[in-house]
Amino acid sequence: MKKQIQLSAIIVVKDEEKMISECLQSLDFVGEVVVIDTGSTDNTKKIAEKHGARVIIYTSGKSYSDWRNKGLAESKGSWVLYIDADERVSIKLKQEILRTITSRSDQYSAYAIPRSNIIFGKAFRHGGWWPDYVKRLYQKNALKKWTGNLHEEPVFEGELGHLDNHLDHVKHETIFEMVEKTNKWSLIEAQLMLDAKHPPMNIRRFLTAMFREFWYRMIRHAAFLDGKAGIMMAIYQVFSRFVSYAKLWELQIKK
Repeated sequence: MKKQIQLSAIIVVKDEEKMISECLQSLDFVGEVVVIDTGSTDNTKKIAEKHGARVIIYTSGKSYSDWRNKGLAESKGSWVLYIDADERVSIKLKQEILRTITSRSDQYSAYAIPRSNIIFGKAFRHGGWWPDYVKRLYQKNALKKWTGNLHEEPVFEGELGHLDNHLDHVKHETIFEMVEKTNKWSLIEAQLMLDAKHPPMNIRRFLTAMFREFWYRMIRHAAFLDGKAGIMMAIYQVFSRFVSYAKLWELQIKK
């Protein structure tokens, strides 16, 4: 597929040697790949450079917003595509992106892309995991910056469109790795809730938070239709929510 100079792909990484190669292989249609390495100690940089990516070591940023903004500043394309190391661009999505950025229509300056979450080797279609739209494709001059410490959001001019074809999000995590990630990010989430003056946690608030997550996953989005794996992930999401609020409670009583 002919490379398009007007499109830059941006990947933020840290110790992604197991994932990044397949991601980069799926980016054979872009003009350049900019990898923002936030401090890898494995072979991520070597693998990325082997695939022709331009690797920028950037350890001074403190959040995904900082890292994504660095990638925006370093990219040269008139369009930018953000992708994570555990994501792959499907063939149909490649074709749709190329049609989108080469069309003369100026209707949209940004696009959300549906994401197929592959968990425990299974593509989830229930439990709130599909279509899981993520805002990833932008006209560079319309994207001003990213904001937020945990759930970063783009600030852009113009209208948001939606593409039809999907990214594959290959989550090869074990339960052990999922718990480690929850332990890391739940503290950040708890601190953000504390900074936002969240009301003091009590038994009622714990129970309602757990129920809301269970209702969202199992009832509203029928996680059980994805079988045992779907039920397992729904229960895990309730646990993950509990951990975030438990850490908020811990921070509140320490004030």
